[in-house]
Amino acid sequence: MGILLGILNNLIKGISLGSIYAIIALGYTMVYGIAKMLNFAHGDVIMVGAYVCFFAMGQYKLHPIVAVLLAMAVCTVLGVIIERLAYKPLRAAPSLAVLITAIGVSYFLQNSALLLWKSDTKIFPSVVGTGSFKIGELSITHVALVTVAACVVIMLALTFFTSRTKMGKAMRACSEDKGAAMLMGIDVNRTISMTFAIGSALAAVAGVLLCSAYPTLMPTTGSLPGIKAFTAAVFGGIGSIPGAMLGGILLGIIEIFAKAYISTALSDAIVFAVLIIVLLVKPSGLLGKTIREKV
Repeated sequence: MGILLGILNNLIKGISLGSIYAIIALGYTMVYGIAKMLNFAHGDVIMVGAYVCFFAMGQYKLHPIVAVLLAMAVCTVLGVIIERLAYKPLRAAPSLAVLITAIGVSYFLQNSALLLWKSDTKIFPSVVGTGSFKIGELSITHVALVTVAACVVIMLALTFFTSRTKMGKAMRACSEDKGAAMLMGIDVNRTISMTFAIGSALAAVAGVLLCSAYPTLMPTTGSLPGIKAFTAAVFGGIGSIPGAMLGGILLGIIEIFAKAYISTALSDAIVFAVLIIVLLVKPSGLLGKTIREKV
């Protein structure tokens, strides 16, 4: 009974952590699916959102919901500015130039945070409290419940948005063929900016949930979760919204079980090893589609 309870507790922790990775991965997969670029600064937008929420709740005593909305607004604006200044001039540039620029933006945000907020670790107050919900001997924290619920709601909302709304259909058209979309009257630049805005708003939500579950905050907070979320997006099939969610949750479960039953020190290595094995078997990811090159 004790072993089963331990497995269930770790499963809940894994799904909760994986839901955070999934929310971050949704931002990666949307930007890649539409702009065909990897925004490695995404993890640092997470950090900025967490800092905005931290100071809004601590220094300015705002209600947690207002603080989260403010963080989403700031990250949305930041995402659009990054896209306009750093990525828009490189629309026709080789993918390597865009990748190097993304890494440069990531370091710029990290070092700006160091200058503004110093390197000391801050204790982040949970936006949903520290209570838990008990089912017999099984304990589920409020943060875990809110995180999983937020992940499901966001995925369903994005699926509806991309399939039923005018802007969502424009995004899908840009994803298929930017040139053809432009000929059909779609404003490609505006569509890509909207994609960055949505992805950055999701990064703020993920940052707040991440720091609520693991209550420490520093300028490098978003780096490793950002890399793992990118891994989750590739794992599930980058460009696929359900794939991002599936990849994130599986990655979280693998990480927590590796820490609990194998080795805390080796947990990250195990996560990336599983990714390599999956990509060797299915290079497009679990739910990704194989794209045929046109000759």
